[in-house]
Amino acid sequence: MWIKKRTSKVIYVGNVPIGGENPIVVQSMTNTFTEDVKATVNQIKELEKVGCEIVRVAVPTKEAAENIKKIKEKISIPLIADIHFDHKLAILSIEKGTDGIRINPGNIGSQDKVREIIKVATERNIPIRIGVNTGSLPKNILAKYGHPSPEAVVETALNYMKFFEDEGFTNMKFSLKGSDIRTTVIANELFAKKCKYPIHIGITEAGTVLSGAVKSATGIGILLYKGIGDTLRVSLSSHPKVEVKVAFKILSSLGLRKVGVDVISCPTCGRCVVNLPELALKIEEALEHIKAPVSVAVMGCAVNGPGEASFADVGIAAAGNTFILFSQGKIIGKYPEKEVVEKLIKEVERVAVEKSNCIY
Repeated sequence: MWIKKRTSKVIYVGNVPIGGENPIVVQSMTNTFTEDVKATVNQIKELEKVGCEIVRVAVPTKEAAENIKKIKEKISIPLIADIHFDHKLAILSIEKGTDGIRINPGNIGSQDKVREIIKVATERNIPIRIGVNTGSLPKNILAKYGHPSPEAVVETALNYMKFFEDEGFTNMKFSLKGSDIRTTVIANELFAKKCKYPIHIGITEAGTVLSGAVKSATGIGILLYKGIGDTLRVSLSSHPKVEVKVAFKILSSLGLRKVGVDVISCPTCGRCVVNLPELALKIEEALEHIKAPVSVAVMGCAVNGPGEASFADVGIAAAGNTFILFSQGKIIGKYPEKEVVEKLIKEVERVAVEKSNCIY
């Protein structure tokens, strides 16, 4: 492995191990109202289908906290309750069976209220993710540094860490996030050297699908390359399942997780006589159900096409108006465009079964 992952303490969110030598875990957050059980469950099930491993829900009301139990009964992945301001909602969420909670201790109120959360979390063996965002730093820290610098974020996180440890609580992970890459990367680098706990990474409020995915891939990619990150979320102004897809693409591009189909397609040029962008997208969407790591090349001409297609597990290369279909380096047929997609999908499914004995 060309990336050496930082070693940290191992904690469990439900049955999912986080930290240590365990794989980096992909999570997302619903954008439904948690008061609406049906809508929230439906969205979580969509997330499960694309590989989401932990899901977080907003808990702004007592009704939302009460619904934790109902939601958990209908889903298959661990559930984290996201709490702000009201410590009673954190306690109620734990009592209703959440697998973890996320809090920013600075907006909970008094230290005594935080202690109440710690007490119940300790009794139920529930982990706490302590979130520190540049947009919600304590006033005294901002006054000290003058702006939400990386050092300000780290000092805030270390203060929280000491408080929790002084209370005898160590079942926790941390997230230090900002909406700009530089602050987030530097803050996590500094903090990673000073703590033993798992770290959740992401670029907060990253943006729309295009700009947010680019910003997230850059910031998260830098941190992962440095070995930092035990769980991650790609924050996008989109359906959360898009966050999960982008997250796995980031991990796959660095060789850290190989899950699902990796479609390699050429950028096209004047030699290409087929609508390759549309074809590649159609193939990628048709193969979303496959979880085995399979590389698929969709190439538009005879320059690099045959080579790339033969190097992939399965690939097609355009030769005029027909396509050559390759599988594991061998030509298995030539087909017109109207037939090649179906042929390729079937071959990918066959290879996926061969690789993992299961494509779903």
